Amino acid sequence: MTPAMNGAHPYRSTLIVLAIFLGCGVLAFATASGEDIWHQITLLSLTQIGILLALSLVNYTFRALRWFLYGRALGLDLGVLQVLRHYLGGFALTMTPGRLGELVRVRWINRETGASVERTAPLVLVDRAADLASSGLLLAAAMLVMAGGISGGIPVAIIAILAAIVATRPTLFRWCVTMLFKLIGRKPRLFARARRAAQSLKPFSQPAIALPAFALGFLGWFAEGYAFYLLLDWMGASLPVWTCVGIFVFAMMTGGATGLPGGVGGAEAAMLALLSLQGVPLEIALPATAIIRITTLWFAIGLGVLIFPIAETAAARRPHALENR
Repeated sequence: MTPAMNGAHPYRSTLIVLAIFLGCGVLAFATASGEDIWHQITLLSLTQIGILLALSLVNYTFRALRWFLYGRALGLDLGVLQVLRHYLGGFALTMTPGRLGELVRVRWINRETGASVERTAPLVLVDRAADLASSGLLLAAAMLVMAGGISGGIPVAIIAILAAIVATRPTLFRWCVTMLFKLIGRKPRLFARARRAAQSLKPFSQPAIALPAFALGFLGWFAEGYAFYLLLDWMGASLPVWTCVGIFVFAMMTGGATGLPGGVGGAEAAMLALLSLQGVPLEIALPATAIIRITTLWFAIGLGVLIFPIAETAAARRPHALENR
């Protein structure tokens, strides 16, 4: 681990993250007709841009509150503002491979609370599972309401929901791991670790935790889908709200399935294709896709870049917690 990541030079880490952020942003604009995008942005009022950013902030905040619930389920002594700092700061590393943003959140918790890695590691898995469950059900709801649906939407929603159920039910997770090991018959240590991870998910499966956590994720992702609906309406491409929500969620899940940081590339391609199928002309679909990604993905990264050094500094003040790692 580098000295910066150890807390000695938090601002150096931030500068690296900022360079990645700016480089990817320039590349995105260069490959997506930047002049048309900026022209469309100038047609939006400051109030409209503020509404889009506010709805994205609703998503980030609700998901951070879900992280707070999960931390309480593990018995971690974390305050709401502390969790917001961790969750938003982790967005700074969204464009790095290996989901480092999620790992750095756990690292900050370990340093500030003294909890061991084994105790806090399940937070990453259950947070991903909760996103799968909420976005999967949100997509399924959109499919039920939409007249034509989205090609492939129902299978994607079903797979996401099933994966989330398995990942959040310890007994079912262990059974699947056991069956998979019997099928493959290799890597016994890897499967043993997977079974231990399944057992560590038990605190999150209680209804008092699972239900509000699911509701927070569902409402959070709906807020960004609704922002997409408003944006298209302002740009003159009026589509039903659930159609916009379905397109947005499906595109996010498609981007996530590519494994690329932030789903860059896959999410945009899926969104453009689905808007085209809905009859939205390219001169609207292209800037709308870019603007919604700027006000969701890149806005999150921008917030993360601002908060990252604050989180690093706060964590560096409690190095004694490393003794338990």
